[in-house]
Amino acid sequence: MKYQLYREQQLNCSIETAWDFFSSPKNLSTITPKDMGFTVISDYDNVTIYDGMVIDYIVSPLFKIPLKWKTIIRKVDFQVSFTDFQAKGPYKFWNHLHEFIPNEHGVLMKDTIDYELPFGVIGDLAHKLMIKNKLVHIFDYRRAVLDKKFNH
Repeated sequence: MKYQLYREQQLNCSIETAWDFFSSPKNLSTITPKDMGFTVISDYDNVTIYDGMVIDYIVSPLFKIPLKWKTIIRKVDFQVSFTDFQAKGPYKFWNHLHEFIPNEHGVLMKDTIDYELPFGVIGDLAHKLMIKNKLVHIFDYRRAVLDKKFNH
C-alpha cells in the first residue's frame, strides 16, 4: 500500500538562504535525528543539487541496523522545487518532493513524501506498528531543528 506524509513549515529567511541550505547534501545530517545514524557517503562538499545527482547514505532506521540508501535528485527547478527519489534502500518506493514558496514572511517550505514499504501485508503491518511513527518523529525533529535555525 502506498502512503503519503505531508508537512509544511514557514521559514523566516530569504528564498536564496532556504535554497542554499536544502540544496546542499551535507546539511541532511543536521536535520536528521542522531539515533538514525544518518551519514552522507557521497562527497559533495560545496556542490548544490542538480538533476540526476546521485547521493549515497548509510542510515540505521530500526534497531541500529545500518542500511545503504541511494537517492537520485530529479526535477530540479532552481529555488522552486526538487525531488529525491530512492534508487536503492529500505523502501519499495520513496519519492520526496521539496517545494519552496516565497511569501511576505520568508519561505513556505512543503514536503510531500510518497512511499511504500516492501513485504506486502507484513510491510503494511510494520507501517502501522512503527514505520509511520518513526517518519513522524523524523519530520518533527526536522521541524524543531529548522525552527531553531531559521525562526529564532
